[in-house]
Amino acid sequence: MTTRDRGAALSPWRFIVVFGVVSLLMDVVYEGARSITGPLLASLGASATVIGVVTGAGEAAALGLRLVSGPLADRTRRFWALTIGGYALTAASVPLLGLAGVLWAACALVIAERVGKAVRSPAKDTLLSHATATTGRGRGFAVHEALDQIGAFVGPLTVAGVLAVTADDYAPALGVLAVPGVAAMAILLWLRARVPAPADYEPEPAEPEPAEPAEPAGPAGPGEFVGRAGAPPPERDAAVPALPRAFVVYAAFTAVTMTGFATFGVLSFHLVQRHLLAADLVPVVYAGAMAADAFSALANGWLYDRVGPRALAVLPVLSAAVPVLAFTGSLALAVVGALVWGAAVGIQESTLRAVVADLVPSRRRATAYGIFAGVLGVAALAGGALTGALYDQSVTLLVAVVAAIQAAALALLAVLRGRTAGA
Repeated sequence: MTTRDRGAALSPWRFIVVFGVVSLLMDVVYEGARSITGPLLASLGASATVIGVVTGAGEAAALGLRLVSGPLADRTRRFWALTIGGYALTAASVPLLGLAGVLWAACALVIAERVGKAVRSPAKDTLLSHATATTGRGRGFAVHEALDQIGAFVGPLTVAGVLAVTADDYAPALGVLAVPGVAAMAILLWLRARVPAPADYEPEPAEPEPAEPAEPAGPAGPGEFVGRAGAPPPERDAAVPALPRAFVVYAAFTAVTMTGFATFGVLSFHLVQRHLLAADLVPVVYAGAMAADAFSALANGWLYDRVGPRALAVLPVLSAAVPVLAFTGSLALAVVGALVWGAAVGIQESTLRAVVADLVPSRRRATAYGIFAGVLGVAALAGGALTGALYDQSVTLLVAVVAAIQAAALALLAVLRGRTAGA
């Protein structure tokens, strides 16, 4: 009996919205913390290179560990348990970060918060993907991301307000974030009880012919969904999931564009070290970036549902513009650069996820999200370390290298469009 048969399930849109509220509250928690990661680590003696490596390693953990959590979710089907556990780790790590008095402990907690994201994300995205099957992938993920970013706007402002009142004391500024964390966990547990099986939202694909699983396996064509539905695949497929070639090209595109993408830790370090902005005002800039994130996610999600992968062409352009604007001696240009950075993040966290759901069938989707994120994790670590190290050497060199990387990303996007057009 399905959740609908029991009358327990919410409509797909209401499920997305309630899940968005959970993400909103949790974004108050972890985006509030991320808005001051650069200044916090700098106050404990970190250089731009160290901040770039740590924040890059955090993103690598958030993405790379999904190579484990994604397949684990598919094998165990414990999507809710992994989602709840990952959120709980993040909710606990952030208040503790405010109490860290030494650099190594703060670095460990920054990475621990990102590990929580790694644990939950493939399972959470799979749960959401079922509901977006009926609402539209781009629109569904974009609405979730927009709600998410309301929290990303409120969190940094909350931290900025507490820092202003407490004379830049990080302990109360991060300690207050325990409140939305507890609220988010309560709503998440309620949603789990109300909709235990979100897979019921997604229509089942047509049943294959009985003999189909036994046919000789040839190379997958561009964009082909291998083993899409029906009988369980052979054991060898369970160990090495067959994924469409278009998915491989897509993962390469996103890895390249992320390798040339600066972390906000380096941006905030620049703002404070160049005396463009006081530390307690940096979260306000981050809040503005998160507002740009929400708008960008909605706009690009709407565009993706209409024109497909062509909507992604704006991402490398925005990524290349970030260092040109953000790492100048002008506060106005640096703020604009931070807003452009936020717009790029909005596409990364909404449309990029929607494309995976369109390329990969439901029964291997969490695995695909894990593999996809693992590739990006390596890219995020490389990108954080690269941009931090180049910043310490030469901003001009940083701008040139990032521009070349994003040009390569655009070339890969052209290949992806050819693959999906031929599918």
